[in-house]
Amino acid sequence: MAVRATVSRFPIDTDAREGSGLLWGVTVTPFAASDENGQSPAYGSGGDLLPRCENCWAYFNTYCELEQWSWSCSLCGNLNGLSSDAIERYSRPQSCAEMMSSFVDLELPPQEESDEAALEACPVYVAAIDLSSSEEFLELTKSALLAALEALAPGSLFGLATFSHKLGLYDVQGPIPVVKNVFIPPEAEGTLTIELEDVMPLLQFLAPVDTCKDRIASALETLRPTTSWERTTAAGQGLEGVLLGGRGFGVAMEALCGYLGSEYGNTFALARIFAFLSGPPDYGAGQLDTRRYGEQYASQRKDPDRALLPEQTPFYKDLAAVAVQAGVCVDVFAVTNEYTDLASLKFLSIESGGSLFLYTSTEDSTLPQDMYRMLSRPYAFGCVLRLRTSTEFKPGNSYGHFFPDPQYENVQHVICCDSYATYAYDFVFENNIGFSSKSDVPTLQIAFQYSVVVPPQELSNSGGVSTSRTKHHSLQRRLRIRTVQFGVAQNIHELYDSCDPEVVLSLLVHKVILASLEEGVREGRLLLQEWLVILAAQYNDAYKLVQYSNGNSIRSQLDVAFSQCPQLQSLPRLIFALLRNPLLRFHEEGVHPDYRIYLQCLFR
Repeated sequence: MAVRATVSRFPIDTDAREGSGLLWGVTVTPFAASDENGQSPAYGSGGDLLPRCENCWAYFNTYCELEQWSWSCSLCGNLNGLSSDAIERYSRPQSCAEMMSSFVDLELPPQEESDEAALEACPVYVAAIDLSSSEEFLELTKSALLAALEALAPGSLFGLATFSHKLGLYDVQGPIPVVKNVFIPPEAEGTLTIELEDVMPLLQFLAPVDTCKDRIASALETLRPTTSWERTTAAGQGLEGVLLGGRGFGVAMEALCGYLGSEYGNTFALARIFAFLSGPPDYGAGQLDTRRYGEQYASQRKDPDRALLPEQTPFYKDLAAVAVQAGVCVDVFAVTNEYTDLASLKFLSIESGGSLFLYTSTEDSTLPQDMYRMLSRPYAFGCVLRLRTSTEFKPGNSYGHFFPDPQYENVQHVICCDSYATYAYDFVFENNIGFSSKSDVPTLQIAFQYSVVVPPQELSNSGGVSTSRTKHHSLQRRLRIRTVQFGVAQNIHELYDSCDPEVVLSLLVHKVILASLEEGVREGRLLLQEWLVILAAQYNDAYKLVQYSNGNSIRSQLDVAFSQCPQLQSLPRLIFALLRNPLLRFHEEGVHPDYRIYLQCLFR
């Protein structure tokens, strides 16, 4: 778990923070194998036995003052009693991970083992392929899925589905692949008239990758695009006599999430849908009107940099909430050069813990390599992330691809989290006093609860003869906790000297993207430019570089290169690069709105 702050020495109070012009916050990479200095956590068990503060619910850590019968919380200072078991355990500090390091990773007790529990430990992957597409698109998708099959861990289950004006489910466990289709109703409010479980039992649809890899590959070779005649016949005449297509993406995703999820919790430990899309959804529920992208803005005097960034329907945002409840993570791979309205589609992937990829051409697409790289990384799932602070300050905003808990503040849910996934927080002071007392030590604690699939172990019989017996993969729940203390800058020079420009830029990008979505790209650019101007002004004032003559500053003395502070010198160059990036360039400069949305998701 890597934790990096914009400034390693925190501002002493609100005036110091505002007077510096710097951002104040941290980035957190919770599933990173080590911290920002390359140190691994102390591993242990008994995560459920770790004492917690009765006041702020923080976990016991090495910064807490431990007495014989009690301990003082390092975040809020509350005095807490110790149970007799904890007293006995902490009498042997070398046997407890939480007594040896402020960065721990503890195993939580397993649930009762059963056949169903063993089945739940299998990761499930489902490919949903758009057949309202071209031969080139399908060839690229087949290559990507063949690469994915090589990267999937043993014991994984794989399902193959297709969608157009109908939803197809493949049974690949027999000698030849069999597909069963369900027609998608064309109405914008329509849903499937039959449950997918009644079309094909889930365990018939999900095939073990270990034994069925060749059959899955054979099934992929049978895929053909639906003909224009099929789509036209199914879709019929659309609005104003325009023929609608037959890409029922919304209904397909809604049905698959319900298929994989269950009413009382998650059917499997991890369910991940790879959605391959060749154009905008234009059929059934969740269809999108792509006519909002065109020359009509000139006549209607609308700003396309603002009009094309918000979603046009809440359908996919609501569907993301359903996916989260079902424990389903959705990755969207859009291979298209036409307007697909990713502004509406993005919520399905980013809020379910997935990724959004955009490829404008099948010829130079890196989709197979990207899929293999993505699936080869270690990942956790069913994650809950919580950040706590000492009493002098608190988190302001949080940024990243997560689903905020509807009940608890500063709690985020992440369905799938790899070792690179990073989240950002900015801070505000609780009051005007800040860290003015010498006893005030800024303290952060990040708790990350997650699940991983542990591969089966080879068992040996009692006679010493090694025997290999196939066991199910086991599901392991773990709790990772990192407690960090920071220094306090006594003056603005210490604050500038402790700056980390990479983290500052990370938070800036989050804020600029948020401003762009709410106020438009022009406002996002202005925010970035104004921030740099304010930083330069505060820096020149702090270093007494501006001389005043009769109330007017002498401009020739201004230092806009931050020559006296090496930590700040890269910031103007980074800001300039960001202003030139398509993320913040205007629509009239030829930046496609879908590409801008893709960059927003990538940078976040």
